[in-house]
Amino acid sequence: MSGLKQRDKTYIANTYSRFDVEIVSGKGSVVYDANGKRYIDMGSGIGVTCFGIADDVWVKAVTEQLDKVQHTSNLYYTEPCVELAELLCNASGMKKVFFGNSGAEANECAIKVARKYAAEKKGRDCFNIITLENSFHGRTVTTLAATGQDVFHKDFQPLTQGFLHSPANDLDAMKKLVAENKIAAIMIECVQGEGGVNPLIPEFVKGIYDLAQAQDILLIVDEVQTGNGRTGEMYAYQNYGITPDIVSTAKGLGGGLPLGATLLGEKTEFVLGYGDHGSTYGGNPIACAGAVSVIGRMNKEFLDSVKAKSKLVFETLADSKGIESVSGMGLMIGIKTEKPAKEIVIKCIERGVLCLTAKDKVRLLPALNIDEATLTEALEIIKSVCAE
Repeated sequence: MSGLKQRDKTYIANTYSRFDVEIVSGKGSVVYDANGKRYIDMGSGIGVTCFGIADDVWVKAVTEQLDKVQHTSNLYYTEPCVELAELLCNASGMKKVFFGNSGAEANECAIKVARKYAAEKKGRDCFNIITLENSFHGRTVTTLAATGQDVFHKDFQPLTQGFLHSPANDLDAMKKLVAENKIAAIMIECVQGEGGVNPLIPEFVKGIYDLAQAQDILLIVDEVQTGNGRTGEMYAYQNYGITPDIVSTAKGLGGGLPLGATLLGEKTEFVLGYGDHGSTYGGNPIACAGAVSVIGRMNKEFLDSVKAKSKLVFETLADSKGIESVSGMGLMIGIKTEKPAKEIVIKCIERGVLCLTAKDKVRLLPALNIDEATLTEALEIIKSVCAE
């Protein structure tokens, strides 16, 4: 065991089963380990470095802000924070933004807004939030409760109360829960990422939207992983032709720095008042400057390129030996392999490709600007490993 790995084992909490790779440098979609070995990065830090490693535009934006001011708190105005909020509202159709530091925090804020809205409109006993089975919304005590997977619940009871879980793509089950309970909000991921990269069917999403509209139930869409161009639209819900009341997002938003955002629509833009919520680091000018450089480049031409690369992935992997199915949307891909996913990922690392897993699938979340040649090289390696 190397000195670094031994120190990691000694001093870092034992919460991660790391792969035996020490990444020390990189550029774009290629990274290098401590031995100089080259890897194609098909995970982008779990969907974070959406313009790749050491992206020139991002680095320039962050560095320039570093030379101005690194932090002020939310007691004062800073331009990157306001500029980013304006970009996000224009891209999403939402009205206001609350900034935090992570996806879990963005979801916590969404939950607080939903419960305050319902309490004021329908009474304090209207606090239940429906989420989907197999969903994932974070690792705080409340977002764990929102997560529809028992495996995440067992060691941390009692969790925050007031969450009901309904099967994905079963509108009748959803309607039954709404009829039998006082519901403040319905919270969904349009593509269940940690749950296996499974897109919801359009009829189900439209049915939830119509149900929520009819009964003044808030619709929250968790775009922590799916947002910021990952699915080929700025936000995954835009693939379904709906507009939610609250949107949470993070991961790719900061391009590599911690940043989360909760976007509030017409119904919810004024729910939070002075002192109702806060974040010391939220809206940090360095993180926001980096995010402005990310979101500012996601125009239609760029998003169309994500869709084109998505098509390439699906076409390349379809009907390949050792691959049972390919699911997902945009550059958020799940591969069901005949052999165990973890085994495939380890072999891909040996061949110089970094992949992820999601449930029993190999998961791909490459940088959105990965060039076609590098993407094709990685896919051919993945195909060969699956075929062995």
